[in-house]
Amino acid sequence: MTAGESRSLKFTPNMRLRRGADFARIKARGARLVKGCLIANWMEMPEASESRLGVITSRKVGGSVIRSRARRLLREVFRLNRNRLRCPIDLVVIARRSIADLKYAEVEADFLNVLQRAKLLKPAP
Repeated sequence: MTAGESRSLKFTPNMRLRRGADFARIKARGARLVKGCLIANWMEMPEASESRLGVITSRKVGGSVIRSRARRLLREVFRLNRNRLRCPIDLVVIARRSIADLKYAEVEADFLNVLQRAKLLKPAP
């Protein structure tokens, strides 16, 4: 991010995927990668749009407390790293069972690894 470019780090409601049709569209037409504790499905969007995130946590991940923690971790990783994306994307992240035992840094490492492998991150300065 340059000195003149300032983007809020807030995770606003319009950054969240909510409609089932959006999840289905991304699954059907988007790309997919699996790494560690997550599965990522995404589609690149037009430059004028904003990146959005949808999180899926099934009961296989754990009880409600564990699923809620997994959703919070994944939203936080996206919130803090979305400025590093080279273009706007719609991203659906599916938590895997292994996320229950991981700390924030480990979840962030898997998340960034997926984005790096997908060539969705800006080049390092």
